[in-house]
Amino acid sequence: MEMVAKFQRTSSAVEGRNGSLAQLHHAHRGIDPKTLQVFKIIHNYDLRRIDGTTAAQRLFGQPFPDLFESVLAQMDEIPQARRYKNFTQPQMPTLHSVPD
Repeated sequence: MEMVAKFQRTSSAVEGRNGSLAQLHHAHRGIDPKTLQVFKIIHNYDLRRIDGTTAAQRLFGQPFPDLFESVLAQMDEIPQARRYKNFTQPQMPTLHSVPD
């Protein structure tokens, strides 16, 4: 019974979404509720079967827009890198010529 219990516990590590959630729980850190929500959205609206359908399409019987394109459409431009007050341009090294 002990060997069977170990086999059943470890087999979930390779079973897709449940396996990835099991790995996170196994690390004893738990899952942030926002992260779990994102995992659910990706699982239902982005992961596709071989026939090209998502879980949400099969459940509701209608296609949904591409998840990645939807997120990109809602994003603003990426902000510029922060400039430091005491930033100076690095000096280019002086290259001396090689003697003949």
